[in-house]
Amino acid sequence: MRLHHDLDPDRFIPATPRTERSYGSFLGTQLDEPAIIILVAEQGSEVIGYSYSGLEGNDYMSLRGPAGVLHDIVVDPAHRGNGVGQTLLDATLVAIKARGATQVVLSTAERNESAQRLFTRAGFRPTMIEMTRELKR
Repeated sequence: MRLHHDLDPDRFIPATPRTERSYGSFLGTQLDEPAIIILVAEQGSEVIGYSYSGLEGNDYMSLRGPAGVLHDIVVDPAHRGNGVGQTLLDATLVAIKARGATQVVLSTAERNESAQRLFTRAGFRPTMIEMTRELKR
């Protein structure tokens, strides 16, 4: 959340002192959901990254059929550039495919070039462009 807000503070909401705890609590509620896949990267006993994805049916607002949806892939900044993101992405794609999905979609911030490089190397291609406009009061 902080990274996205730093990239475009007019588009992305800022983190608060409660964000990490609240989001961690939310992820905890997802662990038993059959359509949700949460994978964790660890080094020793330290969590250094995670991915959060799910299987979804038809989405007529997105004009797509059933797909795996990669919602989050996060790597601790101290561990970026060491292949953790690639490993998480590969494992996530394997898990989504094992559940029967034939397509995976994701969104990434337009200014998050390192994430876009990771996804492009993994075979993702741009298909939609979100556009935002602030309405002045």
